[in-house]
Amino acid sequence: MKKLVLALVTAAAVVAAALIPSGAPVEAASKGFGSAVSAVKQTAWQTNSSVNALAIAGNTVYAGGLFTRIRPPGAAKGQRESVRTYVAAFNKTTGAPTTFAPKLNGAVYSIATSPDGKWVVLGGDFTTVNGVKRSKVALFSVATGQLAASWDPVVAARVKTLAVYGNSVFIGGAFTKIDGQVRNRVGAVTLSTGALLKWNPNADDDVYAIATSDNGTRVFIGGPFTTINSRDHYSVAMVNSTTGAALAFPAAAGIPEPTWNCTTRVKAIDTLGNRVFIGNGGDGPGCYDGIIAADATTGKMLWQSNCLGANEALKAIDGWLYKGSHAHDCSQDGSFGDGTGTHFLLVQSVANGKIGPWFPNTDADQNSTTKVGPLAFAGDSTGLWAGGDFLHVAGKPQQGLTRFSSAPGGAYPAVPKAPGLTAGRAKVTIKFTDVYDLDNITLTYNVFRGNTRIGSYKYNSYYWDKRKSYTVTDTGVKSGQTVGYRIEVTDDRNTVKSSTATVKVQ
Repeated sequence: MKKLVLALVTAAAVVAAALIPSGAPVEAASKGFGSAVSAVKQTAWQTNSSVNALAIAGNTVYAGGLFTRIRPPGAAKGQRESVRTYVAAFNKTTGAPTTFAPKLNGAVYSIATSPDGKWVVLGGDFTTVNGVKRSKVALFSVATGQLAASWDPVVAARVKTLAVYGNSVFIGGAFTKIDGQVRNRVGAVTLSTGALLKWNPNADDDVYAIATSDNGTRVFIGGPFTTINSRDHYSVAMVNSTTGAALAFPAAAGIPEPTWNCTTRVKAIDTLGNRVFIGNGGDGPGCYDGIIAADATTGKMLWQSNCLGANEALKAIDGWLYKGSHAHDCSQDGSFGDGTGTHFLLVQSVANGKIGPWFPNTDADQNSTTKVGPLAFAGDSTGLWAGGDFLHVAGKPQQGLTRFSSAPGGAYPAVPKAPGLTAGRAKVTIKFTDVYDLDNITLTYNVFRGNTRIGSYKYNSYYWDKRKSYTVTDTGVKSGQTVGYRIEVTDDRNTVKSSTATVKVQ
């Protein structure tokens, strides 16, 4: 029998590898996908308008926004709807709605849950809850779903963001007073009684995002402001969680200062361990739309990405930073360029910011007030929930709300085409084209002659890439034989096969 010789044309592979940014490993784990969650959307209920905020307490997911109705998966708008006035709750495991259904008279823009999972705080435009006066904020028991009777801070205008740590509820928005006392766009009350705290960073413009460090010593504030406590701190600030004093945050220098034709604002903040992630969005030519990762104690920059397309939501899970944005050009980071579409959902490595293996997508409702797609995330090691103004997920109707799981499975690679074959004298040249997988970058391509595997190769590919071709020469054949070849592609759990192509060896 002739010795089998394989000659692989590698030039295309070298070029492809050069286009893949270095970073965290992208090989699929045995669960079938490369990041913390799969790109396959799970069954989820829908809303009749935008979801602005999400938060998790135990096995309950809270959603707030502009919606007034929810409906089952697959139901068209107006069909089989249940009343939920601006807030709803869902079972985190099954996705089914709970009986939590307070009646609010205005939209919800923010939700936060206490670290012990016992309390949920809503913030927004409302002034009554179940007919009881509540001025822009309200506290509920997670266990009973009941409104906390004596917790009643009075916030003068819209609450856009909330965070809870210990006995402190940090509040940001468009207001200038809490309980009649001056609190310019940011303040805090106690979780136990709602009493106003002295904490007063004093922002000169709206606050869009608040998050606390994992150890509770720092509070990160984002928005279009230019000063905190009358000192220059534009777009983002790190302040002491007890005194409200602004602390040095050198990473902020990565966000260009606003100009007459560029309004810049931090819209999303999340923390993981001793890292804080800052998502920016700008209005105007050349405005910064990137993400900054910084040390949550020193404020030192760890990495920065520069994609174009404002960030609306961030959630860090198990070494990956999920982002909801309208990213359309990440060529500055060595990834996709303009003209590849809008990538509303992406993941980046917590370690270095490189684009990772997670490529589901949504759209954005152009008749909504925001028109940006995903607006809010909530998640943990079991999965990720996303809310926004979208009407479709993965090209199928799904309004306002979707979710992704960490359970093993994942997306299948696209089915490869049958290989192209060229017969020679006692040899066959096999040419095949790569495919993509929506939650893996590295795929294994096995080349089969009949039931004999004649080669196995790993290649990187993104779905927005132009498809690349590879060539293998098989000399383990005899003249006059008719042989068939197929390509099998696997992500280590899911395998797809091409049809078989045949040729007669010369």
